[in-house]
Amino acid sequence: MKDFKIFSSIVMILSITLFPNNVKANQLTATESNLSAKEKSIITIASLTAKGDLVTLKSELNKGLEAGLTVNEVKEILIHTYAYCGFPRSIRGLQTFMEVLNERKTKGINDQSGKEASPIKEDGNKYQRGKTILEQLTKTQQPDTLTGYSAFAPVIDTFLKEHLFSDIFERDVLTYAQRELVTISVISAIGDAEPMLKGHLSISLNVGISPEQLKEFIGVIQPIIGRKKTKAVKETVNEVLKSRQKNN
Repeated sequence: MKDFKIFSSIVMILSITLFPNNVKANQLTATESNLSAKEKSIITIASLTAKGDLVTLKSELNKGLEAGLTVNEVKEILIHTYAYCGFPRSIRGLQTFMEVLNERKTKGINDQSGKEASPIKEDGNKYQRGKTILEQLTKTQQPDTLTGYSAFAPVIDTFLKEHLFSDIFERDVLTYAQRELVTISVISAIGDAEPMLKGHLSISLNVGISPEQLKEFIGVIQPIIGRKKTKAVKETVNEVLKSRQKNN
């Protein structure tokens, strides 16, 4: 029995030494379930829209529909991007999606429309509603006194709270977690906006995205944004996760 255990140990050591790629492959397989196919499509669609790579976007839009995203969910992803990369990129993304849907209809493919956004209850002050949503996302009370860029240009604070966090985030076609995936994808793609990326990575954790999913997010977006931007994203993700672990 003792000889058998020794033999088994030798075989295991040789397997790791001679076939390290197999071990690595198994490790990768174990993490493949962190992000769903739909979540990966949200990342690729948002980042490609921000980048303006419409040829690849067209392919990824097809993949997103095949992965289970509804037409209205994809529309909402593309609409949400404009808040972070502007109307031109967002509209070009929507135009590309129109082409994809027309081509799929020609092939006899009828995609699920999905639910429309529920009517928004116009209760109370829109600025206050946006402020409340921002507090829910950040898990931090928003100060009444403006500081920094908000004090320098108060109207941008109004736009952020009344439009972005009220008009857009109140639309329930996408969850908060899905919207944050869109957001961190766009910010990663445009680059040189690490302070904003850091804030939204933290929000992502607050709304249910796991540290493992954020690590996998880096791998999904890397082929799209390139090595340099990926390095910055990875450093920011690691910084946020380290800070979160320290505070917990």
